Amino acid sequence: MNASDRGLPLAGTKILAFTQLGAGPYAMTLLGDLGAEIVKVEDPATGGDEARNVPPFAEAGDSLYFQALNRNARSLTLNLRIPQGRALLHRLAAHFDAVYANPRGDLPAKLGLDYASLKSANPRIVCCTLTGYGRDGPRHAEPAYDYLLQSMAGFMGLTGAPDTPPTKSGISIVDFSGGTMSALGLVIGLLRARDSGVGGDVDVSLLDTAISMLNYLASWNLTRGTEPRRLADSAHPSLVPSQIFATADGYIVVMCMKEKFWQRLAELIDLGQLIDDPRFTTIAARLDNRDTLIPILKERFLTGDTAHWIARLRGQVPAAAVSSIAEALRDEQVLHRNMVIEYEHERFGRIRQVGSPLKLDGFQPVYGPASRLGADTADILRDLLDLEDEEIGELRQLGAV
Repeated sequence: MNASDRGLPLAGTKILAFTQLGAGPYAMTLLGDLGAEIVKVEDPATGGDEARNVPPFAEAGDSLYFQALNRNARSLTLNLRIPQGRALLHRLAAHFDAVYANPRGDLPAKLGLDYASLKSANPRIVCCTLTGYGRDGPRHAEPAYDYLLQSMAGFMGLTGAPDTPPTKSGISIVDFSGGTMSALGLVIGLLRARDSGVGGDVDVSLLDTAISMLNYLASWNLTRGTEPRRLADSAHPSLVPSQIFATADGYIVVMCMKEKFWQRLAELIDLGQLIDDPRFTTIAARLDNRDTLIPILKERFLTGDTAHWIARLRGQVPAAAVSSIAEALRDEQVLHRNMVIEYEHERFGRIRQVGSPLKLDGFQPVYGPASRLGADTADILRDLLDLEDEEIGELRQLGAV
């Protein structure tokens, strides 16, 4: 059953995706889950996306890493370094709504993946690029990766304990955020093309995305010159208590983002006498007296285990246990929201992954494996371009596909 049969919201939207590794494939997964037809284009001369060989659990040009980021994608091999490959790109562009790519910023124009190169083949086509630094500027031609952008955008300087080296996030937060932003940009471009009949370029960068996420911290710095500092226990810079606390058997995060939560917390952990203490009666007072209040709370949380405190605070004060990945994936709310899904794969058997975070009334996302390298090339060329097997064979001999 294909996407259109299931009434998925992006059914009928065709995207030619020149993606690799994490950020771009994540964007395409978000759209593919919603019914977009993703044709992943890979270079036949290089063995395709490097993600196919990322360990662990990699074999025969496929990996669980690759499957996690490319589900539902069909695979077309195409070599843009030779004229025959470029010619095929132009012929294919006439049959797609969008071309999406996540190369270096200097490559879209060189490879002919921008609107200026493809508008003659399809004036309605939307050309969306996700690059490290954007398609212009002094660093546009430089390679960029999530780790580098976490460092450059100031994320690592904000993360970790005060007496430890700067720390990166445990997940590829810039890649995934950039992927999400580019998916949004692509959909906006498609809406514009639908209304106007004219496509265009969408230029999204990982650096721009990361800088935008500094948000209120950036405003404090730009407007008042404040340089945020790392605090012990991953504490919030303004709100007290909002941080990690050790329990008798683990850790818990408590966030008193409103005055009422502080008052409830004090009562529920049997420290009600602190509510009327003038040192702690307001957000500003607790911030000024952080060094007095936090040791009192730390001592109290050590008297019970994590389950005890979660049972007391749940639904009354924003609180959560610090979970392992396995624990997070077993959470009752996660399972209720269908955030753990599975499908069958010819090599890995039953693959279990996280599901789509987007819930739209009246439909269920579609989940399936990513194709083997080039598995769909011949079918796509036959179906869209009416090529005969002999011509496809000649293109293979030339190295175009």
